[in-house]
Amino acid sequence: MVKTWGWISFIVFCLGVILAVVGGLAMPENAAIAAVLVVFGFIIGLIHVSIDKEGKGLDILLLATIAILAMTAAFAPITFFGIGKMAASILVYFAALMAPVALIAAVKALLKLFLEPHVKI
Repeated sequence: MVKTWGWISFIVFCLGVILAVVGGLAMPENAAIAAVLVVFGFIIGLIHVSIDKEGKGLDILLLATIAILAMTAAFAPITFFGIGKMAASILVYFAALMAPVALIAAVKALLKLFLEPHVKI
């Protein structure tokens, strides 16, 4: 049953990435697409985010999300054929997908930190 949930979250993630790319290219700054991606992100976060004893996967997830959020504005100044605007739109939509996942991961990490006093930072 656990593998089934893993596949469901993977499929939702793939659909979210496709929607982010297509939406970023065809319909930038569309609130409906952003809302769907946020819902997909919460689904992925609730199903897939788990914390192992060492927390390695969680560290990678949070670091990757921070990198994505930092990159969203980096492409905007590129004006050559509108590539910067398209790339920025795709990254903003992808950030909308991953931000709820990171939020759920961060809350789970904080709960683990406070509920297990022997965890060293």
